[in-house]
Amino acid sequence: MPWMYILECADGSYYVGSTKDLERRIVEHQTGLGAKYTSRRLPVKLVYGEEYDRVADAYFREKQVQGWGRAKREALINGECESLPALAKKKFVKPVVE
Repeated sequence: MPWMYILECADGSYYVGSTKDLERRIVEHQTGLGAKYTSRRLPVKLVYGEEYDRVADAYFREKQVQGWGRAKREALINGECESLPALAKKKFVKPVVE
């Protein structure tokens, strides 16, 4: 089954990907064969995953989560789904005019 997954890298950053074989893909990442990004940040740890019926759905979700900031990704990882809408709102700071 297709998966969207999030890895935590050794430097504390997150990597978001999708695959049809999650176990194989994690092994690839751990051995430095998964992606250039993760190969320079080993070891990695699987911190989140969502299973889908269709590859296209997993890929769509991957691209969606890749566009999120760190706080929103961490809310998803921690199961704090109720806070996701608030984290999606952009915070604009109005410049002070003197």
